[in-house]
Amino acid sequence: MRICIPITAATTTEALLKMEKGSGLADFLELRIDGIRKVNLEKLLNARKGELIVTNRVKKEGGAFSGSEQERVALLIKAVVLGSDYVDLEIRTGKNLITKLKKAIETGQGHTRLILSYHNFEKTPGLTELRKKMEEGRGAGADILKIVPYAEKIEDNLKVLALIPYARQRGLEIIAFCMGPQGAISRVMAPFLGSYLSYASLGQGEESAPGQLTVQQMKQIFRIMKG
Repeated sequence: MRICIPITAATTTEALLKMEKGSGLADFLELRIDGIRKVNLEKLLNARKGELIVTNRVKKEGGAFSGSEQERVALLIKAVVLGSDYVDLEIRTGKNLITKLKKAIETGQGHTRLILSYHNFEKTPGLTELRKKMEEGRGAGADILKIVPYAEKIEDNLKVLALIPYARQRGLEIIAFCMGPQGAISRVMAPFLGSYLSYASLGQGEESAPGQLTVQQMKQIFRIMKG
């Protein structure tokens, strides 16, 4: 059951402190550089002690980056050059920019994996549309797909969790769960169905998305469920 802690911060120094705190608590850290002013990627990547995902989230999908799409993807390309283990980019990004990022991965150090993601902070679309998003990401060359909509009702979790076996039967790695209070159960269940990882916050007030449990809560639930 692999857990990823998102690191949100306003400055590089704050991010470094949170990375130090989180590195011993989870299998992965997700560095959310979209909220960091004058981000120093060299310092941050040199400080990592485990698997690191670099994300520069667009505003439409819950991020804070205010520059152009070219500038946003350029920072992810820089993370690839510096040897990031993963980079996360939205499926909705222009095809030419996704191709540019993939080319950087192919010509770089060679081990960076591309997560192509879809977030919907308003609702959970129907299963057909969710599968369409998944296939769109697959067609764009994702190493790992990430599908995360907002659960308006508890039944929404079933649609999203159903994507996990659907993807794995096709040889695809996927991260899939629901946001929001109604979606918290999917964050716990997704790893048991084969989700590549699940996200948990560093502590109360550190949530990067609605419905996110703390890493302590997630680990306690996993211990109980495993017996």
